[in-house]
Amino acid sequence: MVVSARRRRLALTVERDGSLVLRVPPGCDAERAEAFLQDGETWLADKLRLRAEHPPAHPVRAFRDGETFSYLGRAYRLRVAEDEEPGVRLVAGRLVITERLARDPVVARRALIAWYRTRGQQWARGRLQPWAARMEVREPDIVVRDVGNRWGTYRPGDGAQGTMALHWALFQLPAHLVDYVIAHELAHIRVSGHGADYWALLRQAIPECEERKEELDDLGRRLWLGGVHARP
Repeated sequence: MVVSARRRRLALTVERDGSLVLRVPPGCDAERAEAFLQDGETWLADKLRLRAEHPPAHPVRAFRDGETFSYLGRAYRLRVAEDEEPGVRLVAGRLVITERLARDPVVARRALIAWYRTRGQQWARGRLQPWAARMEVREPDIVVRDVGNRWGTYRPGDGAQGTMALHWALFQLPAHLVDYVIAHELAHIRVSGHGADYWALLRQAIPECEERKEELDDLGRRLWLGGVHARP
């Protein structure tokens, strides 16, 4: 359950990982919350059924010339080039991959994910210090990799600053949503879990954090997560 100072009504949401979150206004008593959940049983059953029938529309890619990939909210068309430098590069508004890599979608996928990881880590490092200062926490180490069904994680270190891991796919989203995830994980340095104290802290840094979370949930359903078309 999440207490929101800006909320006047109760709301139940199904998260990206399938978990349920009840959002309530301040002062909401247990009886009211329980009654809301009971009244929402039919709605919840319908939501879960629709989720099963209409899973997230994550696209798949074939790595053909002209396909579109996003980086920090901007769309870039893919250019498959011959006799170019190896790997993936961003050149003059086009995402360039060599024909040798594009020939095998599995290999091309690996190369593009490596590009997202490198570019994403460079970008996130530059954003970490301002957010850590704003939230009055130490800067953790940061890595970009596949973190499963989460956008980010934070793990405290033994006497150190801990480690924040961000999903490589996150860097397809607009910068303000990547910032939201960074701030979201930094808040865990001070508060574990997602209780009222946690959301109060995050709201101090991002007053519109609930709106950003909803936007993240919506756009995240349509991100490329690495699916590829197999070539015959």
